[in-house]
Amino acid sequence: MITLTLLHPTKTTPIQSWTFETTATIRIGRSTDNEVVLYSAVVSRHHLEIRYEQNHWQVVNLGTNGTYIDGKLISQKQAIDGMIIRLASSGPTIQIHLSPETSSVQRQLAKINQSHPSPSAKQRKSSVEDTITNDPNND
Repeated sequence: MITLTLLHPTKTTPIQSWTFETTATIRIGRSTDNEVVLYSAVVSRHHLEIRYEQNHWQVVNLGTNGTYIDGKLISQKQAIDGMIIRLASSGPTIQIHLSPETSSVQRQLAKINQSHPSPSAKQRKSSVEDTITNDPNND
């Protein structure tokens, strides 16, 4: 689960939040077809995406005015809990909150998948053929 919080421009207090539980790509921008819509002249129609890939969230700039983290222009960066993103050099700021419960569940699933790899198609076919061949009810 990931929560995005729009921060007040001068006080860094929360103004609005969005929580996503099953979304793999979150688009942020001025256009109404984004998951997070921000009405600001410096925000592009499709300004940035936050994507879940390879067990972590990535912040990807799409906007012509840029996306900044710690005052530095980025094109892509791995998201961390508490990270603050600024859309354009003077635009709105968004804080990222990553759910630790989700992260631990994802780590457990990754461990299970590594220790118990799923059988290949050939192994599954062989297993099915053995069952059919050795079935006493089969004529």
